[in-house]
Order: sequence, then C-alpha cells, then structure tokens
Amino acid sequence: MTFTSLAFLQSSLEQNYQQLPLVTKPADLVHGEGNEQAEIMLIGEAPGYHESVQRRPFVGRSGQLLRQTIVKVGIEEKNVYISNIIKVRPPDNRDPLPEEILAFKPYLDGEINLISPKLIVTLGRFSMAKFLPEVKVSQVHGRLHKIKWQGQVVFILPMYHPAAALRSTKLKDSFIADFAKLPKVLEFIKTTAAGEEFKETVKEALY
Repeated sequence: MTFTSLAFLQSSLEQNYQQLPLVTKPADLVHGEGNEQAEIMLIGEAPGYHESVQRRPFVGRSGQLLRQTIVKVGIEEKNVYISNIIKVRPPDNRDPLPEEILAFKPYLDGEINLISPKLIVTLGRFSMAKFLPEVKVSQVHGRLHKIKWQGQVVFILPMYHPAAALRSTKLKDSFIADFAKLPKVLEFIKTTAAGEEFKETVKEALY
C-alpha cells in the first residue's frame, strides 16, 4: 500500500474503516500527529480514553508526561511525529491483539516511509517488537540499535512506555534519563552513523 502524503493516508484510513478491527465509525480513529519532516518519530501502542475523545495521540496522563519530557530535554514538539501501532482504542485499554496490529501495519509503515525519520523511538514492548521482536524493554531501553527494515537502515531507540513510568518511580527516572539522551543520539546519527557501512549482523547495538 503506497501513500503520497499523510493527509492521503489518514483519508484512506477513514474511508476503509469498515475493514479495520475495533473501528465502528471514522471518528473512532486516532491519527498520528506532528511534522511530516520530523527527525524523530515516537511510536506507542494504542490510544486510550482521552486520546479517543480528543482524537489525538498521547494527551492523557501518560501523554502529558511524554510531551513534558520531550520539551524538558530541549526538543520542540514540532520536530517530532507521534503515532501508535494501532489507531483505535482497544476495549478497556487492553493490549492490542496480533491481528489488530497486522491490520493497521500498512498505515504505520506508510507513516514511517512518508516521514523517513532519522530516529524512531519505540514506547513500550508492542512498538519495540515491530523492530526488535526478540528482546525485552528492560534489557535494551535507552540503547540505540541499527537495523535493516524493509530494505533500509533504520535507527531504533527503545524506551519504556510513559504509562509504565507513571506506575514506578524507578521506571520514571529511567524514562526521563533515556529521553535526555535524545539530542546526543540524534547528533550521533547525523554526524557519525550516516557514513557507516551496515553490517550483516542485521542489528547492532550502538549504545
């Protein structure tokens, strides 16, 4: 599935809503949000209650922590794009099911291809599993990975989901510390990693 713009992608989502799980009407959908030329793309798992009401990603309590932390580390919100693995709230905020993730995959892939971010920050295990399926967040959070995805080199920085950070002071400290690395990691990618030859090991932890 090929999209020529984010506006076209979002329009296609709404036009094809009947083919998507959990969606009963176009207004159920929560689109990604941000700069189409963003250098950083943040991917969560699914909208929650507040997101489904406002039709914006990450606007509830965990979203407020995420957005405040982005600003705190010196990155302007306009320089990021925020999205989710699936674009509709699961019942009772349960985890997204594999078939739901698969149904929304072409649209998330489309967002990634259109934005072509220098860095993808995964928030929680579901978005991390899209790129790094065989590891746990607790093992690799805050460590930059370089992988080959759909024939292109992509830099992935796994992090805890902000909802998990709200439940634990220790995880919140780790969450903020990982975000504080973002400016340095982005600079590394732009100045150093761009000229590196991709190795055949498929993925290579850089930090």
